[in-house]
Amino acid sequence: MNALEKSSNQPTRLRWAQLRLMVIGPLLAAPPEPGELKTRLRELADKTWLHPTTGKPTTFGLSTIERWLYAARSNDNDPVSALERKTHALAGQHPSMIESIRAAIRTQHRDHPRWSYQLHYDNLRALAEKQPELGLLPSYASVRRWMKKSGLLRIKRKKSRKGEQTTEFVPREQRSFEVKHAHALWHLDFHKGSRKVVLPDGRWHSVQLLGILDDCTRLCCHLQWYLTEDTQALVHALSQALLKRGLPRMLMTDNGAAMLADETKEGLSRLGIVHALTLPYTPEQNAKQECFWVQIEGRLMPMLDGVEELTLKSLNDATLAWLEGEYNHRLHRELGCSPIHRLVNTKSVARPTPESVVIRRAFRRTITRSQRQSDGTVSVTGRRFEVPSRFRTLETVTLRYAAWDLTTVELVDPHTHVPLATLLPLDKQRNAESGRRALESVEVEASGELHRVVGIAPLLQQHIEQQQALGTPPAYLPLMHGDKEPTVVVDVKDEEIF
Repeated sequence: MNALEKSSNQPTRLRWAQLRLMVIGPLLAAPPEPGELKTRLRELADKTWLHPTTGKPTTFGLSTIERWLYAARSNDNDPVSALERKTHALAGQHPSMIESIRAAIRTQHRDHPRWSYQLHYDNLRALAEKQPELGLLPSYASVRRWMKKSGLLRIKRKKSRKGEQTTEFVPREQRSFEVKHAHALWHLDFHKGSRKVVLPDGRWHSVQLLGILDDCTRLCCHLQWYLTEDTQALVHALSQALLKRGLPRMLMTDNGAAMLADETKEGLSRLGIVHALTLPYTPEQNAKQECFWVQIEGRLMPMLDGVEELTLKSLNDATLAWLEGEYNHRLHRELGCSPIHRLVNTKSVARPTPESVVIRRAFRRTITRSQRQSDGTVSVTGRRFEVPSRFRTLETVTLRYAAWDLTTVELVDPHTHVPLATLLPLDKQRNAESGRRALESVEVEASGELHRVVGIAPLLQQHIEQQQALGTPPAYLPLMHGDKEPTVVVDVKDEEIF
């Protein structure tokens, strides 16, 4: 499965924003020196990129990339929204549906709530031919789309019950690298500890250490032990690193399941962090992180040999004390100074950290679900959540959630990504004890009771008039009852003649 297929469930405008951020990411991570911008832009214009919708190789012009760069710089706190395709000014307003057509459809749907959309449109077209004052009739797709958005849904008659493709690896030359600015590139990886910890119930459990290292300064932004290597642990540690050090420009990880999870990818994208993955079978790309693990096993862990019953809390306390007391302030032989000293004397490209609630909401996956019209609920990983009554006309809803936290689910606008409401799990017992509130008003609410209609529908009346205009009788013979002629009754001056 390629990257395009993995992100196909994301909106097109978001895929475009991610591609544009990836194109200009090197310019944000390593701002060019004065006079070098044109050269760097020309290099990016010569590269080939995968089209976000077709997946075919494509290139972008120099002026286009330059426009993206200035747009991202103008909104440095949220470059993804600055690079998104803008929503049309008339989106969701249905300008082709004039008021006279809307009123006719409302009346028609009130009288015939069981009609299909096609039958509604055909009768509307017949009505428009007889009443030109209704105006220009929109297309069938426009009428159907407006009816769904307005809650003019078809009421169905209740029926009675009876008794991964593998790619070939191409070897590449190896080169050492280092970015120029602090917080331009972070490395993130898990490491399996050489010792086990004892749990409160007395069992022994292996542990995983997650470390986040800055490429330029070798500063360890955060270090913490976890019982499992999963997405929840990754997001938990990364969020703490962001709160302590700021937002980096790029994050490099391997291709582990936690790194490729939707929560991780979408969270990095919403925070404007370019997610760089190492190539398959090339752990040397993350060599700085691997060298850091050598210090963990060579200096930290031997100092804990005297602790027989090591707990997770004591291990984390000792690790953080060693990190801030020794590693970050100790001379780094390759740098010639300590990571802290390098950080202070190096230009940083980190961005301000948003509030913790923004970071927590960022690391959530986005899905679409169909709303159950019977009780206004949606299903997420086998659990049902209640949608507020004011959103009952939505046929499909866009949701955000974290797989490890299903206490709440966010309902978001699919175009602007703005949170609309927080969905709570379905509580049937509470619903049984509480009353039912009156429905909030929407433009049209379909009635569950059928309205008795007098007269013939416009389309059928049109067919009858065409038949009468031909002057020929209907093509059928009446049924003869035995040998007698059909009975004819005529009223003449209060007398009956048979």
